[in-house]
Order: sequence, then structure tokens, then C-alpha cells
Amino acid sequence: MSQRFVAIWFRHLTTDALSRQQPELRHVPFVLAAKDHGRLVITAANPKATSEGITTGMVVADARAILPGLHVVDEVPGRESELLHAIAEWCIRYAPITAVDIPDVIFLDCSGCAHLWGGETEYVEHLQSRLNAFGYSVRISMADTIGTAWAIARYGRPPLIVAPGAQFDALLTMPAASLRLDRSIIELVVKLGLRQVKDFIGMPATALRRRFGKAFVQRLAQALGQEEENLQPVQPIEPYQERLPCLEPIVTAIGIEIAVKQLLDQLCLPLKKVEKGLRQACLKCYRVDGKIESVSIGTNRPSNNIPHLFKLFEYKLPTIEPALGIELFVLEAPIVEDIKPLQEKLWEGSCGLESLALSRLIDHLSLKIGAENIHRYLPDEHYWPERSIKNATTLDETASIPWKREQPRPMQLLASPQPIEVTAPIPDYPPMLFRYKGQLHKIKKADGPERIEQEWWLQEGQHRDYYAVEDEEGKRYWLFRLGHYDAAKTYQWFIHGFFA
Repeated sequence: MSQRFVAIWFRHLTTDALSRQQPELRHVPFVLAAKDHGRLVITAANPKATSEGITTGMVVADARAILPGLHVVDEVPGRESELLHAIAEWCIRYAPITAVDIPDVIFLDCSGCAHLWGGETEYVEHLQSRLNAFGYSVRISMADTIGTAWAIARYGRPPLIVAPGAQFDALLTMPAASLRLDRSIIELVVKLGLRQVKDFIGMPATALRRRFGKAFVQRLAQALGQEEENLQPVQPIEPYQERLPCLEPIVTAIGIEIAVKQLLDQLCLPLKKVEKGLRQACLKCYRVDGKIESVSIGTNRPSNNIPHLFKLFEYKLPTIEPALGIELFVLEAPIVEDIKPLQEKLWEGSCGLESLALSRLIDHLSLKIGAENIHRYLPDEHYWPERSIKNATTLDETASIPWKREQPRPMQLLASPQPIEVTAPIPDYPPMLFRYKGQLHKIKKADGPERIEQEWWLQEGQHRDYYAVEDEEGKRYWLFRLGHYDAAKTYQWFIHGFFA
């Protein structure tokens, strides 16, 4: 399949955009102007102003002498780039690769796309009608090369679709300016009488390079397809991406679900072949009104399991608002990792952190309650309990040190100890009762003390004497006294956790 490119030339880009914002300007001649060495110089003119003889580069004072009622609007710096990038992103619904050529051209790599609209003529006509409906005056061409498409869009005569392999004949009658050359080179070429491409296309490349420079020969070779030219996409293409254009806009939830299932089938098949799975996926829905709806999912382990991935998307599909309809679905997998097969033991099931069922359960819970509310902990090299654990980044992360199992630890540990009121008989005896959040607890059983010191390089406070206690209701708590017991009762008691 040969490459095919589309060039969209916006004849009045900035003035058309301003007319969209202020419809009353469509019926009056107006220009955009910017200061240049103390003078206001016209940078763009709408069709009505152009028909009156107003041209780009003219001083505003001279233009008003020709047309006293001319309306002048200050130019916004960088407006062309902003508009072209926005429109190029909208054009992604017609081709996966779109690029801009400042100040007024957008390129599309439409290889293999036109048949989805019924052919190249229908493809170009549909794109033309949509842009015209938005209020933009454009000329759209299609050719095998970027250079030929650019030349035909600006200087060609209808039809603007160059047949595959016919770029040589199409360029013969084009002016020298059609090769996207600097103004100085164009003036030199025309001065020598080489006004059309056919006047120099048969000359030796060495002679052309010596007379006009390397850029001249390169542009000619690119236009003829003798040298490759690449586009710089406005949105980088993901290595794993699938597109699903729609013949009719999709407005129903069932239609969206069918589209997602089909895209997952297309995406997961190549992943399975190379033993990879996605960790993140993003579904983009391009609406008829130009807006883009998107939802994303993530997995704890790489996965190419279609039912599991669809279930994750199913939670978020109700948030998609199709409005007047969705005309293109794009599924991207920005993060893809190798799938490592797990070693299983005969007669034993996989029931640890390696369990795929566990990782899928966590994926579902993450969508329902948020990934930030699901934690896995590992031991950390600290003595104080609140510092002795840390959050694991993944399910596969392993502990660098073993868990401390010498003494029992509560199932629920408070992030920071809470002060309590305690009655204790004599030094080093467990408390008889304590009051926590206004409730009095009488202690029936107790075990301790367990003294926990701080690390010598921290030393931010006194040691702690911990007691595991049980009240009259059978509930168990983890309490501690801060510092040594003394008659002045300068010490304090705290609750730090709850046993099951």
C-alpha cells in the first residue's frame, strides 16, 4: 500500500476563526494588524477586504485610504499555531497522523483511511464539507508525497486529487514557489526564467545544487517521492493503538460497549502474540461536535484478558456523554509490559500475591473506591510502630527485611498515638482502667510491658512501654506509657492500636 497524504490549506485561517467568534464580521471587510517599526501593518485580511484590493503586508493607513470603512482588529501573537494545532487534533478522526505547517497548512497521513469513507473523492469531500461548515475556507488536495499535496492545494486546479504515482506530471505546470522554498531562492529562480517546475525538473541535481543550494534539490526530490519526508504528529502515535471509525454516529450505550469490545479484540491480539499486556489503557471518543470524551483504566499487573479489561471499562462507560454522536473511537495502551508466566506447583492452586484473581479483584476495587484507598504494606527499618511499615508501590515489590514476629501487633494501628486517661496502681504494672473518647474501659487482662526505644540517630522523645490489654467486653487494645513512671506523674499514656 502506497502512502497517501492530504494537505489542507486555510486561505483565511485567522480571519475565518474571528468570524466564527463574531458572526457580524462576516458581512464587513476587516483585517488583522500588528505593529511593525511604529506602523500598523496588515497581517491577514478577510475575503471581503481582499476583494477591495487590501493585501497582507499593506500599511493600515494606506488600506484605509483605499477603503475608509475598513475594520481593524489587533492580531494575537501565536494565534495561527494555536488554531492549527486545535484543528489538527480534530482531524485525527480522519487520519491517525496529523501535523501542522505554520502558518496555514495541515498535513494528514491518510494511508489506508480513504476506503472507510467510500474512496478518496468521498474522503476529501467529507473533510471539505465539515471544515466549510465550521466556517473555514480551505483547499484540500491528496497525493503520494507531502510536497506534491502542498503544491496542488495552493496552485493546482480541480480536481485536487493526484493519482498514485502521478506526482511527476502533476508538478510540471506548477510555479517554482510550489516547492516550499525561501523567498530569496524563488526570486532567484524566477529571475533566471525558470518559472515553472518543468523548466528545471530535467536538469542535473549537481547543477541545481551548485546554483540554488542543497535545500532546493531536497525539496524537489521530496515532492517527487525520491527522498523520504516525515511528519511531526501533533499527538505522538502510541505503539499499541486501535481506531474504529463509525459509518453513522454512535449515540447509545450498547453501541459504545460494542465498539469497546471490538477495539479490545483488535488491541489484545498483537499483545498476546508478543506475550505482553497493558498496564494502562485510554479510550478516546471523538464526537460529531468536535469534543473528545475519554476514560482511562489501569491494572496492577500487565493483562491482555479481554473480559477482565472490558469489565474495567464497563465501570466508566456511563460517564461518556455521546451528545449528537461519536464518529471515531480510539483505544491506546500507553504503558505495556511483558507478561511473566507464573510457576505453578502440581496439586496446589495459586493463592498468594501472585494470584491473577487477586490482582483482578484489586483492579475492580480500584475503580469502585479509588486506587488511593487500597494499600499494601511492607516492613521498614524503624523501631517505632508508626514508622516500621511503608506502602508498597506494586504487588510484586518484595520486603527488604522480614516482618517482626516476636511480639503480637494490633490489626489496626493508629497513624499517630492518641492520649488517654489511665489509672495504674504502681510502677511497671499494667493499667486498671482507661478512658478513650469519653468511654471508660475496665481492664480484665493485660500483658507487658514491652519497651520500644527510638533509633539512636533520631532520639525525638522518650521510650515507650507497651501493654496489650483486654477490657470487660473482650475487646483488646494496645496502650503505652511514654517515659519512666514517677511520683509527679509527668508521664503520659496513649492508645496506639486495636487487636481483632
